[in-house]
Amino acid sequence: MTTVVDRMPDQHGVLLAYELDGNGGGRELDREAGLAPEGAGFRWLHLQSDTPASEEWMSALGLDEKVIEVLAAHETRPRCLSVGGGVLIVLRGVNTNPGADPEDMVSIRIWFTESAVVSARLKGRRLLSVEDVRLQIESRQGPTSTGEFIDRLVERMADRIGDVVDGIEEELTGFEERLAGDEDMKVVRRSLSDSRRQTAAIRRYLAPQRDALDALYRTKGVLNDDTAYALRAHTDRMTRYIEDLDLVRERMLVLQEELYNRMAEQQNARLYILSLVAAVFLPLSFLTGVFGMNVAGLPGTANPQAFFYLSVGMSVLAVVMVLLFWMKRWL
Repeated sequence: MTTVVDRMPDQHGVLLAYELDGNGGGRELDREAGLAPEGAGFRWLHLQSDTPASEEWMSALGLDEKVIEVLAAHETRPRCLSVGGGVLIVLRGVNTNPGADPEDMVSIRIWFTESAVVSARLKGRRLLSVEDVRLQIESRQGPTSTGEFIDRLVERMADRIGDVVDGIEEELTGFEERLAGDEDMKVVRRSLSDSRRQTAAIRRYLAPQRDALDALYRTKGVLNDDTAYALRAHTDRMTRYIEDLDLVRERMLVLQEELYNRMAEQQNARLYILSLVAAVFLPLSFLTGVFGMNVAGLPGTANPQAFFYLSVGMSVLAVVMVLLFWMKRWL
């Protein structure tokens, strides 16, 4: 089981600082370290960008103002561009923090060159994919270049997104089975509405994330051919997830329409029965109303058998009306 280390940032907002040796291993640095590696490898700094001194620290590292602006932004959208002598990419991963919803996707911002990687996230917005890469470095199975670092991180993020998409598809299959059974329609409808909101929230970021990965794949100079090919595969995965969510959305619409149709059929059947009952009792109510008037001259008021005759007549009338409905195939 993966152990999550939620480290407290230093005064500059640095959460992690590593120097990787280019062979899969690395050593943890003092979090006051800069970006220039001592050997042939590269350095990775992971920041909490909303600490008070983080922007000054990033400026001291020599980062471009545009890079700092994106790394410290509170609201981001997946994108990729070349800026500040490196590549800046903003991605979104599923939220696996305790008590959080997966569709509340966590933003991670990364700026990298051939010799340095600077990643940033906001307070409380931890991403397990970053922890996965850290554990790979600790076990000396980490990335050997900055491009491979991005590839490893994107791969872990894509894996978790795929798990969520698969979970949504399984949940939808469960809804279809429940709808085929006798389960309460209201319960299914509420659950289906929640899943639709989750699907829409996740898909909102996947389309621009696919475009960002596609732009990263086309970036020249920083990525080697193997890394570019791997990133292209991740782009295709994002495209497949988007297509899966589009199909899920269509299935949900069909299922919701079927749900509404079945609820309407049940309601119409109940109203139909009430209408028939009202039709049977309408003439009977008329007779009881007429003979219940307290006026002189009503027939049978002096005959002790009048109530019996009236009851028999009303019963016969009710039976005749039921037979008439049956002959017209209304029953």
